Amino acid sequence: MLRRIPVRWRVLAVLFLVSFVNYALRNVISVAAPSLRAEFGFTSAELGWILGSFSLSYTLLQVPGGIFSQRYGTRRALGFLTICWGVLTWLTGFAPGLMAASAAGAMVALVTVRLLLGATQAPIFPVTAGTVEAWFPPGHWALPLAVTNAGVSLGQAALGPIVTALIVFFGWREACYILAPFGIAVGIWWYWYARDLPVQHPAITREEIAFIDRGRAKAKVEAAAPGSWRKALLERDVLILAASYFFMNYVFFMFSQWLFIYLVEERGFSMLEGGFLYALPFISGAVLTVVGGIACDHLCRRFGARTGCRVTAMIGLLLVAVFMLAGAFATNPYMAVAMLSLCFGFVMFTDTAYWVAITYSTGENTMSATGVLNFGGNLPSLLAPLIGLMIDRLGWLPTIASGSVFAVIGAGLWLFVRLRGSGDAPP
Repeated sequence: MLRRIPVRWRVLAVLFLVSFVNYALRNVISVAAPSLRAEFGFTSAELGWILGSFSLSYTLLQVPGGIFSQRYGTRRALGFLTICWGVLTWLTGFAPGLMAASAAGAMVALVTVRLLLGATQAPIFPVTAGTVEAWFPPGHWALPLAVTNAGVSLGQAALGPIVTALIVFFGWREACYILAPFGIAVGIWWYWYARDLPVQHPAITREEIAFIDRGRAKAKVEAAAPGSWRKALLERDVLILAASYFFMNYVFFMFSQWLFIYLVEERGFSMLEGGFLYALPFISGAVLTVVGGIACDHLCRRFGARTGCRVTAMIGLLLVAVFMLAGAFATNPYMAVAMLSLCFGFVMFTDTAYWVAITYSTGENTMSATGVLNFGGNLPSLLAPLIGLMIDRLGWLPTIASGSVFAVIGAGLWLFVRLRGSGDAPP
């Protein structure tokens, strides 16, 4: 039965698991934040520095990470890095014990490990975009990108019930020890099965290669020329999309870094109930990212890449603004969760359009160009200390509501995206 499934979808299935594990391991510390606060007495601002340390190295290494992946290939780069995630997740639980004589020592240990984890996770999305560009034909990129986004959302959703249960019954350190081997196992699996290009895979057929190469200027038989990434980094559309992605991901990182704390401390849910409710926005994201991918692919084939990506992104971002405000001002805590779940769902509905637009714009240099995109998109994660300070000084309501303003600005920037290289006609 497995042989009936095209090889490109089998490779994507492994990449889906890598994405799932990526976010499950990346954000364990977010769910553990109340436990860290209780054990070490961290303030919201101090928790912000711990959460933001990952984001610092992750953001700064986006462009180098994309270049690294393009230089060494998706198979070797992602295989090695995924194994590193498992090792560093184990160290997240172990390292603070070495310096636990003071809260300051534990904070230094956690910040150090998080910096290293951010550095090794930086290339994940450039690798994902490069893999999809190589393994799927033009006009069929949005859906596979959405599938990997679903892995991201489900990995984040799993943090709620699974990691909370592990923390409640075993402890936050033990949760890290239990989850760490999954990173190592998935990294080995990716290296064993994946290939940089379809023509290199022993199981692929000529017919599938012909389908993948349909609509390309030239067949995918070799990697991009050395040094060709330099031009892609300064592409006008790449820079505008990166700026818009910054504004959208301000909302994304509010959910990723602060949602669990918000549910427990502001909305009054218990750890276990908050853990289950925490999963709902990310389950919504997993569903709506696939809907967004299907819609974006359809619109791109029907009206061209510029219109298809622009309509998908602008509708999604405006709905993000609406549901963000509705969730912030809801008086009933369960209604707030419902509104915020829809808000995050439309964040993920929108997300795929950015990656598709970059892929249309830069082609074989997608991995390097998406490093620029994700650099812009991850700059908001560096605002974690500022967000923590806003929570302490202003409260949760204005902090959460500020996301709507950012979503509207992000939508407006799409009006300046041209995608001239892709044309306005259906591909």
